[in-house]
Amino acid sequence: MAHIHKKMKNGRPCYYVREMARVDGKPKVVNQVYLGSPERILQIAAGGRGGPIRICAQEFGALWLANLIEHDIGLVSIIDDMLPRKRIEKGPSIGEFFLYSVFNHMIDSCSKRSLGDWYRGTAVQSIRPVDLEALTSQRFWEKWDRVKNKDIEDIASRFFDKIIGLTAPGSGCFLFDTTNYYTFMASDTDSELAKRGKNKEGRHWLRQIGVALLVCRDHQMPLFYKEYEGNRHDSKLFNRIIEQVLSAMEKVPSKSGELTIVFDKGMNSEENISAIDARKNIHFITTYSTYFAEDFARIKLSEFSPVDTVKNQELVDLDREDDRIVAYRTAGEFWGKQRRVVVTYNPLTAAKQRYAFDKKLLEIQEVLFYLRSKVQSQDPKWVNQGRIEKHYAEVCERVHLPKDLYELSIEQENRKSKLLFRKSHYRIGKYIERFGKNIIVTDHMDWTTDEIVKASLDRYMVEKAFRQTKDDDLVSILPLRHWTDGKIRCHILTCVVALTYLRIIESRLNRASLKVSAATAIKQMQSLHSCLYWTTRKGNPARLIEEPTEIQTKIIRAFGYKLEGGVLQKSN
Repeated sequence: MAHIHKKMKNGRPCYYVREMARVDGKPKVVNQVYLGSPERILQIAAGGRGGPIRICAQEFGALWLANLIEHDIGLVSIIDDMLPRKRIEKGPSIGEFFLYSVFNHMIDSCSKRSLGDWYRGTAVQSIRPVDLEALTSQRFWEKWDRVKNKDIEDIASRFFDKIIGLTAPGSGCFLFDTTNYYTFMASDTDSELAKRGKNKEGRHWLRQIGVALLVCRDHQMPLFYKEYEGNRHDSKLFNRIIEQVLSAMEKVPSKSGELTIVFDKGMNSEENISAIDARKNIHFITTYSTYFAEDFARIKLSEFSPVDTVKNQELVDLDREDDRIVAYRTAGEFWGKQRRVVVTYNPLTAAKQRYAFDKKLLEIQEVLFYLRSKVQSQDPKWVNQGRIEKHYAEVCERVHLPKDLYELSIEQENRKSKLLFRKSHYRIGKYIERFGKNIIVTDHMDWTTDEIVKASLDRYMVEKAFRQTKDDDLVSILPLRHWTDGKIRCHILTCVVALTYLRIIESRLNRASLKVSAATAIKQMQSLHSCLYWTTRKGNPARLIEEPTEIQTKIIRAFGYKLEGGVLQKSN
């Protein structure tokens, strides 16, 4: 069976007509004719010779893959059931507007204004036909204006219910975390969500929106999210939505019937822990600041023992046993009850923290030498001890170090002021003692040390999801090109759905023993093109899919399809 095959040579496409046949049961190229560049093909056609007179190559693979996931989940039907099309409404429905935005965020995020042009370069009309002229930013705003805050919550709830329905029972362990996204929204624009706060990218002068995310540990699948005000503290946010979070966890089938939520120390509070304690079948694993638990941070390292983790085993294989994470198991009273406590020590983290600490200490020391020279020169601005201490405190705050690491005083000598300072070796020693240490607190009194440490370390999964949302191409919540709360909520829902669909793709590839990330799979499939070609003998174009690479073939097979003669078919 013949098909068009494209090769890239020096950045330019060249086309061949290949004829495939089975030889000894395997597909092989039995005939190949070089057509050349698209321009040469046109010249051939103009000369009256047979073959294509026009070829149009379109991105196919990534969009086809995204649409496969939508067939299983049905986001469009979820939304359109809640917000049906009006009688006089034409063009794509609200659900379809959401879906075409989701596909874009899964593959190559762009603005709503550019969305129609982006789809023109894809084979969308053969995968999920749409009137591209309708995909304008104005139509998006009109559709999204109909979606209220309560609608967003209901859509998300039904969507995650569908995800949970397709999820196999697991260990019942969940990971919860928060992040924020800055926006360039003007200060005088009304918004309940966009507020100034401590931004994780360091852009504290910009308004920001917070997002909380719950992820299933077994499948790394998002199961709940909540957007919130950018100036709300994590612990207060957690307290406000904790019942929703725990209810979402209880919907997921667990093999043991026990559920565990893992979160960091930013969410700790008496009220939050009490709410978890009130649920008999729900447990928690959290971390606790070494600053408020110095007795645990001072435990001698000789009492620690290595933890059985994959990373530690890799270090053993590299003859780097001294770099392994070690742990000490004990118990203590936290939030009014006896809890299991595990103190971990990571030598590599400790070394990095010590290096950064020494640099900061040197920076403070240089400032103190500068201040001493100013005092000695009798600069009238720097003879007041209160002013010097204030400046010193500001420097310490800027480098995130406590101000008691140095002792300062101004003395008079021969009627001249003199600044004296010296290191507080005791306080510096206490500060260094905490390097590389992490205190894990849980109500799982019967879990092994390894189980507790592994669950706590797996918080990286939700952090990984947040990093994906800040990627420039895939998901890409940033930049926030929306200036009203309603559209921001719609945008965040779109991105969370895109993140979930990508995770489903990765999960299915892993089940097929293909260890490929969703980002890699999308990138590979994005280069799989569908070619429309016209011949002198036919008025209507024919479509062929170019020959896939080895990794593209494996991805296609993982989803139960095969490519024969340039045509996708379901595998038997």
